[in-house]
Amino acid sequence: MKKIMTVFGTRPEAIKMCPLVNELRSREGITVTVCVTAQHREMLDGVLHTFGVAPDIDLDIMEDGQSLFDVTEEILRRFRSVLETEHPDLVLVHGDTTTAMSAALACYYLRIPVGHVEAGLRTYDTESPYPEEFNRRAVEIISSYDFAPTEEARSNLLREGKPDERIFVTGNTVIDALGTTVRNDYSHPELDAAAGRKIVLLTAHRRENIGEPMRRMFRAIRRTAEEHENVLIIYPVHPNPDVRRQAHESFDGCKNVCLTEPLDVVDFHNFMAHSYLILTDSGGIQEEAPALGKPVLVMRDTTERPEGVAAGTLRLVGTEENKIYSEFSRLLDNPREYARMSHAYNPYGDGHASQRIADAVEEILGS
Repeated sequence: MKKIMTVFGTRPEAIKMCPLVNELRSREGITVTVCVTAQHREMLDGVLHTFGVAPDIDLDIMEDGQSLFDVTEEILRRFRSVLETEHPDLVLVHGDTTTAMSAALACYYLRIPVGHVEAGLRTYDTESPYPEEFNRRAVEIISSYDFAPTEEARSNLLREGKPDERIFVTGNTVIDALGTTVRNDYSHPELDAAAGRKIVLLTAHRRENIGEPMRRMFRAIRRTAEEHENVLIIYPVHPNPDVRRQAHESFDGCKNVCLTEPLDVVDFHNFMAHSYLILTDSGGIQEEAPALGKPVLVMRDTTERPEGVAAGTLRLVGTEENKIYSEFSRLLDNPREYARMSHAYNPYGDGHASQRIADAVEEILGS
């Protein structure tokens, strides 16, 4: 019996890893141990519940005001003892979080093979996104096997010298997750109250945007909202107190911007499905929204997901006020431009990524 361990700690990782956990657990000849770091405690648990995944090991590292130093140190220290007790044949980490980087480093120190899910994404700028670009590249120095979501991601890995026979193009597991969470019969009081209006979903929380970049973003959004009374902007505000302060400073008193608490994964995915368009500085939303036919304005100067830009469903608008205002207004006012983006091709998979990764894992382990 081969032993697989999956490690994740944030809400985005959990959304993308839970479908894979459930697929692996359906396979004979494999035992799966789920270890969570709880890097984001309050945002993690709801996702685990939604997908019916109960962690076997919970490092529970989250503390108020934790820094990247704290997260890295605690994961290295606590995960070492887990590895020394469990002796997994392969550890699967996801994406670009400090959890993924720290867990992979612990595996490297103990000579345990690492498989990297969502491998090969690149901006080639370690300051954008920060610290995610460094994290994913560090993991891929260590990883023995890489599960790339797209051919472009595979090409990045090949250019960096990763062996072709250890790269598997699988699609992105977030598309698998949407098959569980998006529901035809979904309803919510916020959506009911917005009947007849264009719903715009907003997310903004990146570390590098906090401060003046975020103020510029929010000024552009408020200007656009005040000029379009038929629009309702729904903004589930990240728990980061700096983000919350800026959100209230910028949007309090604006009657068609609604600030809410963070939504659970089912609510969030269904709000996306009911949205007219999405404004974000996030990463995963750039993959989810195209699968739902929603145009996305990405409030960043770089993206590690250029496939969506090439397909026409994503548009990089940076963090300058006038650029965001112009592009946001264009999509609200120009039906032809909106239709072009909303009918673009989804490059991120067909909802069977978890099956492909599980097949590859069986092949790797000789099950």
